[in-house]
Amino acid sequence: MSKLFREYTYISPLFLVLSLLFFTIPLTGQTRVKAYEEYAERYGDLAREHMDEYRIPASIKLAQAILESGGGLSELSRKSNNHFGIKCHREWNGPKVYAADDGSNDCFRQYARVEESYRDHSEFLVNGARYRSLFNLSITDYKGWARGLQKSGYATDRAYANKLIKLIEDYELYRYDDPKYRGGVSRKQRRAMRDQETSRVSWTHQPYITHGLVYVIAVEGDSFLSIANEFGFREMDLLKFNEVPEDFPLSEGDIVYFQKKKTRADKPYLEHTVQVGESMHSISQLYGIRLRNLYRLNKKSYEYIPEEGDVLKLR
Repeated sequence: MSKLFREYTYISPLFLVLSLLFFTIPLTGQTRVKAYEEYAERYGDLAREHMDEYRIPASIKLAQAILESGGGLSELSRKSNNHFGIKCHREWNGPKVYAADDGSNDCFRQYARVEESYRDHSEFLVNGARYRSLFNLSITDYKGWARGLQKSGYATDRAYANKLIKLIEDYELYRYDDPKYRGGVSRKQRRAMRDQETSRVSWTHQPYITHGLVYVIAVEGDSFLSIANEFGFREMDLLKFNEVPEDFPLSEGDIVYFQKKKTRADKPYLEHTVQVGESMHSISQLYGIRLRNLYRLNKKSYEYIPEEGDVLKLR
């Protein structure tokens, strides 16, 4: 947990019940690229098959493919079925194609079918010694996988991990990591299935307050629904307070606010230097700032992806 949350105030159950006010705030309006949505629908099942066989998160598989192939629209993916931008390397003995990338005439692998590209990508990661540590991560830890891929040198782009995370969260690709998820199930049906979960009666999380905001820290296995049931909230309120869509997954250590976040960070937090694997949303959660305000403070559009080393204003 960040040092921002090491100094906190204990909140008694009675104080929490008497003091919390509910507000509604709109979710950020993300403009979606139709080609990306269609790509996930088309290849989601294939990504899940590879997740079961190779233990590579389906969300990571889809995000890498969408990013590297432009949602299947790049020339390399259309003409050579290479959806992951994998270059030839010394061990490649198959068909090749040449295109400009880091150099003016780089060698890329060429495949007869898209499925071959997916298979080669999985084996490329499984057999690569530098990616070995990633397979110790939870299958749902897409943030850890994204950071690990960048640190292991999969791409030279300093914002590579952050781009993957943004794609996964903007297009809700994390759903493909959930074994219960099926693309044909409607939101209403998923909501009905979630409502069948057993709600917890006693509190198992300790509420705290810092910077004037009440929050809890998620543990392994938590969901917004389980925390809402535990404290007597409506799930939709917690989703709005934390500016996330329905079915957004929680990871251990995530901050879950019980009230609307602030328009700017408290002093002395004036700026934040972006780290690998951070998104605008994760930064807004860290400092308790509303996401749209963080964009506005830095005069950025919702398409902006923070790059490692970027300095963002917080107030």
